[in-house]
Amino acid sequence: MEKAGELHPHGKSNFMAEINHDDGQQRAGGKVRAKKQSTKIDMTPMVDLAFLLLTFFILTATFKKARALEVLMPDKVEDITKLPPVSARNILNLVLAEDNRVYWWMGLDPPVGVSNFSSTGVRKVLLSKSKENGELMVLIKVKDEAKYENVVDILDEMKIADIRRYAIVDFTEDDNIMILRGRELIIKE
Repeated sequence: MEKAGELHPHGKSNFMAEINHDDGQQRAGGKVRAKKQSTKIDMTPMVDLAFLLLTFFILTATFKKARALEVLMPDKVEDITKLPPVSARNILNLVLAEDNRVYWWMGLDPPVGVSNFSSTGVRKVLLSKSKENGELMVLIKVKDEAKYENVVDILDEMKIADIRRYAIVDFTEDDNIMILRGRELIIKE
C-alpha cells in the first residue's frame, strides 16, 4: 500500500488536493512579492457521489402512472330483440359538433338546444334532465368535425352528472336533419 504523499506509479500524487508553493524569488525592481498559493482539487469523488445519488433517486422513484378513462362496456348480446325497449321520451340526444358546440334534444322531436362544455352548458342540461327523468338514457353522437377532446369531456360530464345509462352511437343523416330543423326554429324565434 502506498503512503500519503508518495507518487503513484504513473507519476500522480495520492493527494486529493495539493497546494503549490512559489519560490518567492525577487523580481526586477527589488520588491519581494508575496508567495502565491494555488490549489488543485480532484473532483472525481464529488462526481462519483453525484452519479450515485442520481442513480439511487432514479431507481427508487415511482413514476406517475397513466390514468385511463374507465368506460364499462356492455356484454355482447346475440339477439337485439330481447333487449328491453327504451321509450323515446326517456332519450336525451347529444350531438358533439364543431367549435365545441353540443346540440341536444329530448326524444324524436325538436326543439333543439345548443350548448357548450362550460359548467352552465351541457352539465346544466344533464343535471336538469336527469332530475326530471329517472329513466334517462343519453345517446352521444359525434360529428366528424368534433374534436376528440370533446368526446373525453362529454364522458367526464356523464360521470359528474352521475348518468349511468348512455351510449356512443353513430351520427346519422336523420340527426343532421334534426339539427337543421332545430336551427330554423331558433332563427324564426
